[in-house]
Amino acid sequence: MKILVLNAGSSSHKSCLFDLSQGAESAAPQPLWRAALDWTHQQDKVELSASGAGESIQQVLPVADKAAGLEAMVKTLVDGPTQVLESLSAIDAVGHRVVHGGREYIDSVRIDDQVKAAIQRLIPLAPAHNPANLQGIEALEGILGNVPQVAVFDTAFHARMPEAAATYPGPYAWVEQGIRRYGFHGISHQYVAQRAADMVGRNIADLKILTCHLGNGCSLAAVKGGISIDTTMGFTPLDGLMMGSRSGSVDPGILIYLMRQGYSADQLDQLLNKESGLKGLSGQSNDMRSVTEAMEQGNAQAQLAFDTFIHRLRRDMGGMIASLGGLDVVVFTAGIGENSPMVWQQACAPFEFLGLRLKEDLSRAKEDQDIANQDSRVRSLVIHTQEEWAIAQACLSLL
Repeated sequence: MKILVLNAGSSSHKSCLFDLSQGAESAAPQPLWRAALDWTHQQDKVELSASGAGESIQQVLPVADKAAGLEAMVKTLVDGPTQVLESLSAIDAVGHRVVHGGREYIDSVRIDDQVKAAIQRLIPLAPAHNPANLQGIEALEGILGNVPQVAVFDTAFHARMPEAAATYPGPYAWVEQGIRRYGFHGISHQYVAQRAADMVGRNIADLKILTCHLGNGCSLAAVKGGISIDTTMGFTPLDGLMMGSRSGSVDPGILIYLMRQGYSADQLDQLLNKESGLKGLSGQSNDMRSVTEAMEQGNAQAQLAFDTFIHRLRRDMGGMIASLGGLDVVVFTAGIGENSPMVWQQACAPFEFLGLRLKEDLSRAKEDQDIANQDSRVRSLVIHTQEEWAIAQACLSLL
C-alpha cells in the first residue's frame, strides 16, 4: 500500500510517500520520496525541492497559487529524476495532518464532505492552520480524484483527557461554547509514547510516560495507559510552556493591562505569538542554538531567556508527573528535544529524587537513544519524532 502524506501549512507544504506493502512497522522506514514547497522567500514564486530514486531537485517556479504548486510537487513523483511511480494511480491513500478536530474528532477519519465541513467550521479555533489543511485536501482531490483521503488530527490524542484537565475555570458558559483545553502536537506525542514503550520493552498500557515535544513550539503530555490525560497547550497552541517566539502561559491580567494602554487584539496576537518566548527575552533569536551561543558569550538577556525556559519547563514537567501519579519514562523530542544535551541535563536535574539519573557523557545521536544512567529508576529517552510515519500508520489502520 502506497500512502502519500501531506502537511499543508499557510506558507509551506511538506510531503512524502511511504510503501507499506509489508504492513505498519514499529520503526519508521525511509520514505520512497520526499518533497517540500516554500513560498516564504520570493513573492509570487515557490521554491520546490524533491528527492527520490537516489536523486534530488531544487527549482524556483513562478507559481503563487497553492493548488498549482501542489500539482507541480506531486508531478515529481511520476516525472523527472525523482520519479518513483509509473502513475499517480499507484497511490492508494493520502494522509493529511489537520491541526484542529474540535470535540467531534477523537480519532483519525476518512475524509468526506461532512469532515471537510467540520474542518471549515473549526477555522476560528485554528485560523492559521485549518484553512491551509483544507486547501491541501481539496487540491489533492482535484489532482488524484477519488483516492481515499484521511484526516489525522493534531488534537485527537488529547481528546480523551478527563474533563477536569480539559476545563478552564471560567464561567460555565465557556464549557457550553466549547472553550476548553484541546492540546496540540498530539501526533508527535502519541508516536513517541508508543516508540518509548517499544524501546523499554513494555506494554504502553502499563506505563506512565512524560513526553516533551520541544521545538519552536513546545508542549508536554502526560501519557498514562497509552492515553493523554494532561497536556500543557490549551484552547490554542499559545498556552503552556515558553517557546521559540510564543510566550506560553502568562497572567491574563497583563493582557487586560496592555489593552487599557491601547493595544489592539491584533497587536497582542503579534506580541504573544511572534515577539515573545526565546526571541522576545533574548533579543537574539527564536532558535535555541543561537540563544545558547549568545549565552556562552556572556549575553545577559540570552542567559535570562535560557534560564526562564528551563524554569518553566521544569515546573510544568512537575505538574505532568503529578497528573501521572508517578513516572516510568520521560521522552525528549522535536528540534530542541532531540538536539540539546544541555536542555536534557537541566530539565532532569530536579527529578533525581524520583530516581531519574542521566549519563554523564551525553551527546546527540542520529538514532533514538536512552540517555538515562544504568542505575536510573526512570528511563529517559531521546526519540526522533516521526509525525509523517505516524500519519501513514493511521491511514493503514483506518483503511
